[in-house]
Amino acid sequence: MQSSESSGESADDPLSRGLRRRGQPRVVVIGAGLAGLAATKALLEQGFTDVTVLEASSRIGGRVQSVKLGHATFELGATWIHGSHGNPIYHLAEANGLLEETTDGERSVGRISFYSKNGVACYLTDRGRRIPKDVVEEFSDLYNEVYTLTQEFFRHGKPVNAESRNSVGVFTREEVRNRIRDDPDDSEATKRLKLAMMQQYLKVESCESSSHSIDEVSLSAFGEWTEIPGAHHIIPSGFMRVVELLAEGIPAHVIQLGKPVRCIHWDQASPHPRGPEIQPREEGDHNHDTGEGSQSGESSQGCGWDEDEQWPVVVECEDCEVIPADHVIVTVSLGVLKRQYTSFFRPGLPMEKVAAIHRLGIGTTDKIFLEFEEPFWGPECNSLQFVWEDEAERLTLTYPPEQWYRKICGFDVLYPPERYGHVLSGWICGEEALVMERCDDEAVAEICTEMLRQFTGNPNIPKPRRILRSAWGSNPYFRGSYSYTQVGSSGADVEKLAKPLPYMESSKTAHRSSTKQQPGHLLSSKCPEQSLDLNRGSVKPMQVLFSGEATHRGYYSTTHGALLSGRREAARLAEMYRDLFRQGP
Repeated sequence: MQSSESSGESADDPLSRGLRRRGQPRVVVIGAGLAGLAATKALLEQGFTDVTVLEASSRIGGRVQSVKLGHATFELGATWIHGSHGNPIYHLAEANGLLEETTDGERSVGRISFYSKNGVACYLTDRGRRIPKDVVEEFSDLYNEVYTLTQEFFRHGKPVNAESRNSVGVFTREEVRNRIRDDPDDSEATKRLKLAMMQQYLKVESCESSSHSIDEVSLSAFGEWTEIPGAHHIIPSGFMRVVELLAEGIPAHVIQLGKPVRCIHWDQASPHPRGPEIQPREEGDHNHDTGEGSQSGESSQGCGWDEDEQWPVVVECEDCEVIPADHVIVTVSLGVLKRQYTSFFRPGLPMEKVAAIHRLGIGTTDKIFLEFEEPFWGPECNSLQFVWEDEAERLTLTYPPEQWYRKICGFDVLYPPERYGHVLSGWICGEEALVMERCDDEAVAEICTEMLRQFTGNPNIPKPRRILRSAWGSNPYFRGSYSYTQVGSSGADVEKLAKPLPYMESSKTAHRSSTKQQPGHLLSSKCPEQSLDLNRGSVKPMQVLFSGEATHRGYYSTTHGALLSGRREAARLAEMYRDLFRQGP
């Protein structure tokens, strides 16, 4: 079943007998984002036929969400294909003609902050004046030099000094400040202006890292994120087209929408769920938030099974349906894991995986789209960047709730106008983004209009005709935008997060080593009676697998990282069952 070596030794264990009767391993994939769809598609292509996808929300795509308004498509989630050389997202989009209408201005090289490389960024202060172009260029060159230094600690193994507190933000702020203050050619006024610009750049950095503050991002691990060479691309027809391509060939019955999961009962020792371990949730017992599409309270045992069979995993859904499985691939976000790991897994997770969940970071980066009747910005302007002059000496970029708008780093001009109309896209991150999410559209539009008037010095800017914005932080099925390596974490934590359960020497030696305690398995959990039974005849390997952008060491935070992580977990299972599929029915 797994290999000629291991299947012979496990021929009589009940797990193998059950699999022989069914003929196929049953795999449940939790989440229909890029990772879940990529895993499902790969499993089906490898010959798996008993695959079910459980998606909590009413749509597929996860953190890809394209919204069509009129003739234009706006991205509330993933926007860019980051790099082209070897990027599976790029090759999928290119092979299917999704980039044919992408303009040269939407193919940018280097770090991504703007929708178009055409035109210039207009840096404006809260006093309504534009910062001179030469000052902007001088500061940009200085900042980019320091940014390059932040990459070297990981890439070249440079030691991190205590003064930086292993923080990208602390290091960058101190290094940039020292260089500005030591410049003999600048006046004091220019120095203060550049110091204020630094704060704006750090806000942009926080948005790109999806952290509350760039101070929270690990300096020693910052350079581990791997950039794929080549240009970055926007998909004019919407990033959802990539999602739809991944979903092609997956039978409709495989994906169940509006199906939130309450708990994964893994390492099961009995033929079916026991007594009080799985029962309908009492009113008010919120193991985790349920949103639109939840069917909690409707009892259903629609997925029955032979009581003589042993299933290592049972997935308990919010609607009280229980689905037995041989393997479960978990693709939920790191934000969901942080909020729900104690109730989402029984028995509890191994301590090293819990520690990795705590150490790694995930924050919220939101977009605010404003559509205007006519542009009030010049044709050469590709963005309006907000620089608060009174923040030059500020040590932190955290604001009281009533000043959440100060975290908006600026607005990009969507390009080309022939496709989008006259639309600005604002960026905000961190706790202030969560405050923004709690405001209504009218309030956000009003505040953004006042900011635009203040920074441009034009009191006649009208309110936008329409507003569209994301809300990733408060969405119970995401709890954030994407992950980053937080101070105190490293790429090793990403690998610990990705490690399948139960912990075993390898899937090939699982049956032979099943009578030994597996290192790292948490035996003392809230459900000790469900922990590893060392006297049981067999331990099924890879019962719970983990996928999603946060589980890819080199490509975390990206769409290609999510896709590749899904394929990775599918490949684990394909390798495990290669002899089964080689033999055929």
